[in-house]
Amino acid sequence: MPPPRTRGTALRHRLAELRGPDVPAKALDARALAALAANPGCARRAILDGAGVNKTALASALGAPSAFGQSQFALTRGNAFEAKVKADGGAELLRLVHEKLDRSAEPPADARVPDLTATGPQGRTARTALELREAAARPGAWTLLDHPMLALDVAGSPAFLEPDAVVVHPDGSWTVVEIKSFPMLDGSADPAKVGAAARQAAVYVLALEEVAARLEPAPRVRHRILLVCPRDFSNLPAASAVDVRKQRAVTARQLARLTRIEDIADALPEGTCFSPELPAEELTAAVESVPATYAPECLSACELAFHCRSRSRATGAVTSLGRAVRAELGGLTTVEDVLAAARGEAGDPGDPAVAALRRAAALRAEALEAACR
Repeated sequence: MPPPRTRGTALRHRLAELRGPDVPAKALDARALAALAANPGCARRAILDGAGVNKTALASALGAPSAFGQSQFALTRGNAFEAKVKADGGAELLRLVHEKLDRSAEPPADARVPDLTATGPQGRTARTALELREAAARPGAWTLLDHPMLALDVAGSPAFLEPDAVVVHPDGSWTVVEIKSFPMLDGSADPAKVGAAARQAAVYVLALEEVAARLEPAPRVRHRILLVCPRDFSNLPAASAVDVRKQRAVTARQLARLTRIEDIADALPEGTCFSPELPAEELTAAVESVPATYAPECLSACELAFHCRSRSRATGAVTSLGRAVRAELGGLTTVEDVLAAARGEAGDPGDPAVAALRRAAALRAEALEAACR
């Protein structure tokens, strides 16, 4: 007789069924996790990411492919730059950490760079935790962890995350390092790209804090991360300290709001599957069985954005106009409702949103009448 399934085993089996037979799971990385935290009301993204569904392949199968993601050229350039920064045992990287974040410490002359090789994400996570514990027990020394593996609970399912690097300072504190290929021109970079990097790093900080909480005494996880980019148009590294306290607080709050993945899975119809190999009609029905919360911001963060946008527009949902507009309209959820309220055909006159719409419609009518005289 086979052993009884635990709750965790049953959930993994259910998520595998949702992916489809023999479809490997796509790892949930920090970039995707930051995007998920930015839209915690989207059950569709939560279950697809939790189940490890390849949303790029899914979007193509639905007939709405997205250009979201980095080009192969950008990936190759980024990998080459990261290798340069970490050359010679991470000497240049540690120099930048010392210069930007910890000038009072001794310069990193002979830093320890442990081997983090292990089998599977669980093995690598355990090995990383062990090396962090070892580093915390060696005060006065620098340690560089190259591509450590961290785990973070996301809506009841573990997500395995791989930062570019984590540095352990001589005082035992930990710093997240983000290495990006976008340039730093005259000491500053594109604010939008820096913001995205900060949100991604905040996810790593949260995961590191979970590791630190299991140690006694708990090491300090620094909330200023090191962002390393190419200087100007060269391949030489430049660095900046970025405070991610705000991003960390927002991400923690949004992740706490996520509906647990098993609750979403339990509400799906029996036999639901998101395999891209399914017929388009059946696949569309499966995707539509999970409610989505589309907003224009999704276009820069989710592979399914084009599909969700077309569905949102087809139903006249006001969310397609942006979250700010949606917040101003209160209980009016469709464009048709908004227009009817503005014309005085529907809506409670005591509702501030309805009153504002009618006033705006009256002002528009007055302006048009004046223009026609």
